[in-house]
Amino acid sequence: MSGAREQEGGDERTRLDKWLWAARFYKTRRLATEACDAGKVRIGDQELKPGRAVRVGERLIIVIEQLAYVVDVLGLSSRRGPASEARTLYRETEEGRVAREAAIAERKANLAGGPPVRGRPTKRDRRT
Repeated sequence: MSGAREQEGGDERTRLDKWLWAARFYKTRRLATEACDAGKVRIGDQELKPGRAVRVGERLIIVIEQLAYVVDVLGLSSRRGPASEARTLYRETEEGRVAREAAIAERKANLAGGPPVRGRPTKRDRRT
């Protein structure tokens, strides 16, 4: 009971897994918890546990599908609302955004460099 009162009383903290879910980085709290347990959410080099309290002003590094999001926490919420509300909880750093976009462009370039696909492969195509 006292934990709920602390949140209402203006204590500027919320659980990391709840914040990641509320900020729409993960579709469910379970996925957010698993990402924390797998070491995909960090502050600097320190891996964070799902129950750790997040505070306004912290810089998080969140790795999703090999892409790193570097975000500054601007607000706290333990309620998942609309996407427009979720975007107000964080701001992605310019360096992080540029690096992530470069990684996406590199991925696309690597995929486009393969041989052209003509449809369903024949037996001969599968042997080579």
